[in-house]
Amino acid sequence: ALPFPNRRQEKWKYIKLSKLKKTKFHNDSKFALKTLKELNIPIGSENLIVIENGKLNKKLSNFSSIKGLEITNFSESNLKEVKYIPSYGKIYSKKLSYQNYGLIPVLSLRTIHLEDNFNSFIKRTFDILFSTLVLVLLLSWLIPLLAIVIKINSKGPVFFKQKRNGYNFKEFWCYKFRSMKLNKEANTSQATKNDYRVTGIGKYLRKYSIDELPQFFNVLVGDMSIVGPRPHMLKENEKYKSTIDKFMVRHYVKPGITGLAQTKGFRGEIETNRDIVNRIKYDIYYIENWSFMLDLKIIIETVINVIRGEKKAY
Repeated sequence: ALPFPNRRQEKWKYIKLSKLKKTKFHNDSKFALKTLKELNIPIGSENLIVIENGKLNKKLSNFSSIKGLEITNFSESNLKEVKYIPSYGKIYSKKLSYQNYGLIPVLSLRTIHLEDNFNSFIKRTFDILFSTLVLVLLLSWLIPLLAIVIKINSKGPVFFKQKRNGYNFKEFWCYKFRSMKLNKEANTSQATKNDYRVTGIGKYLRKYSIDELPQFFNVLVGDMSIVGPRPHMLKENEKYKSTIDKFMVRHYVKPGITGLAQTKGFRGEIETNRDIVNRIKYDIYYIENWSFMLDLKIIIETVINVIRGEKKAY
């Protein structure tokens, strides 16, 4: 096996082009990988697919071709990152990220800056320090106060927890201050404008995003980051992963309390396909263009938006 270092410490799966075949995938695909079931690659078990072949420069010299695109789309829809090992170290597109693993040149179709050990260390260190400050200086006195108000306002627990999909599509418990009455639709229906389930105090908690503050506990334990793609309900993920192109790419990084899409207005209720499509576009842009300064900018813009008030904060 080739020595490919990876901070995720996941297994690598080597698939030669000779194992690729024409097959139908969904309704419009003319060419794709064999199904993940046939290749024994269930979601999350092996993170990267490396496609290698001595004649790669002949078969996939044009990455804008239908074959190249469909291989990529198929892989990313199943939460796999594609890297190509070219012949003779040739680079075929300026859009590709070029890396060397030992003496072997590797082409990455998608740049993920947080796979870099230093970038990952910087982001995690900031998450720990920032979340600790919030928990000690703010939530240490706010939780007891809100606990009393929430309990007086309606029956039920102070905190609301719900399973969400996070990094590498792994499920985790996401925490919030409870802002709704106890109801059977909590895990299946998203909040809507003038939602009858929202309590009196819940309206203010949601308007100023105070209900999200317990997620700093999620950040501290490592399930979430302060900035990243917002995690969706499990039901929504099952719906969108098969209907929205590139939806699964957002799970290449940890979900966040806030994100670039949210600062651009794409937060809260998903009313049309435009809402989720644009949310995914901003999420992918964030993943491919991450920087510590971008995180700080998003945090500042989030605070400003909360103070101003947002239309979809309901």
